[in-house]
Amino acid sequence: MVESLNNMLVNARDFSYVALLDVIQEKMSKWWNDRRIVAMAITTPLTPSRESELRPRFAQSNGQHTSQLNPVTYHVKGGELKGVVDIFNKTCTCKEFDIDKLPCIHAVAAAHHAQVSVYSLVSPYYTKEYYVLAYGETIYPIGSQSQ
Repeated sequence: MVESLNNMLVNARDFSYVALLDVIQEKMSKWWNDRRIVAMAITTPLTPSRESELRPRFAQSNGQHTSQLNPVTYHVKGGELKGVVDIFNKTCTCKEFDIDKLPCIHAVAAAHHAQVSVYSLVSPYYTKEYYVLAYGETIYPIGSQSQ
């Protein structure tokens, strides 16, 4: 972002501070609005990057053997991969789910076994709703010097 801002200001470096701030405000307002439009056009429950990260885990979880230990805890294993998933607390012993706040392969398998939506286990910060809210405010122009 700093490099983008630097490149944007190459021609404006000789402007007065007020004019320079106007250039920055205009550009930031455009960037903000462009991102808002992109966010509102998303057709999936998650942001595009998180959706593309989660999608392969659906297929990878198919070969996992899942057994329920109690109403919210599942033991998931397949090959060398194994983990104990708590779908209520959104944790797994592999720690990937705990750190990324995005269901790991084990959590996806446990969710399928429990008939729980995988999307309900994802951090709300990765959802389209939060993405739209992040760019929901408008960046308004700076008022004139007389205001």
